[in-house]
Amino acid sequence: MRPLLASLPLIALLGGCSYLPTWDSLPSLPSVTGEKVLGVLTPYRVEVVQGNVLTKEMVARVKPGMPKAQVRDLLGSPLLTDIFHESRWDYVFTIRRQGAAPQQRLVIAQFDGDKLKSLDVPDDLPAENDFVAAINTFKPDGKQPKLELSEAERGALPPPKRSAEAAPTAAAEGPAPGRVYPPLDAKPGTGS
Repeated sequence: MRPLLASLPLIALLGGCSYLPTWDSLPSLPSVTGEKVLGVLTPYRVEVVQGNVLTKEMVARVKPGMPKAQVRDLLGSPLLTDIFHESRWDYVFTIRRQGAAPQQRLVIAQFDGDKLKSLDVPDDLPAENDFVAAINTFKPDGKQPKLELSEAERGALPPPKRSAEAAPTAAAEGPAPGRVYPPLDAKPGTGS
């Protein structure tokens, strides 16, 4: 009789499983790489910045006919150089930040020998100020606190109250009542 009573919860549990929906009909949970896990938690994502930041101002200084060394001085070392295509330098920039769309830009420098032949620049290459604004995650709320009063507001303030007698200083009063300190040169245990 006892084994039968002990097996009843197991039978009820197995019977309840038959009423569960099939695996295919369950809603899929977003992966850890998704925006939210279980619709509640947002996982932390490490900011990944790779490559060379190139702006319109930097690219405007580079002119065809410049030697490789001068191009490297102006744009920095290329992210990709290929031993099979020594006449091509790839400047790749990618940034992936939490809460922002990933950015990727590719600038290709083609050389003829040691001289720059052409520079392939994407149309969406930002200016320096635009780039800084795009990666800045600190957005002030627009309302700045007032830091000083106008002349009219200062004039409307009541004058400070001045007492007839000057307040005594702490040095003139001596130590506070109830605080007695031993002299610094007394030897411990002598009681003086």
